[in-house]
Amino acid sequence: MNSTLQLQLRITVSPELADALRSDPTSAAHAALRDILRRHGATLRCQFDAFADYVNEAEKLGTENFPLYQWTRDTIENPEKKAKYLQSFTIYVDGDEVYGRDVADAMETELLKLVDADGVSRVSRFDTNPANNPQPPTR
Repeated sequence: MNSTLQLQLRITVSPELADALRSDPTSAAHAALRDILRRHGATLRCQFDAFADYVNEAEKLGTENFPLYQWTRDTIENPEKKAKYLQSFTIYVDGDEVYGRDVADAMETELLKLVDADGVSRVSRFDTNPANNPQPPTR
């Protein structure tokens, strides 16, 4: 992997844990997860909430300036996708949604130990290489 690429980690959790994490940003509902996040200066952001905020901002400022508006709106209005994204959380480190490999590697190692523990079902890793990621739909 190119050393200039940035990484992002996401976790998928049970519906019950997702509800608890969405209502309490300190992650108190899962002490082990909270401790990992604190050690790395990290926070969680529910992907559904991020999508909904994007749609709301676009509608306030003008959808023509938000190329992913319609795709995002369709996504959050689809019941199956809504359920999926309500359980998916992006991990931000020091407020950044992408970060270096050293940080991602260390945190991922710790997070993988939580899989199948109290509602954590998966840890996913993404990079900023466009070839590895879906591209925005054409209008």
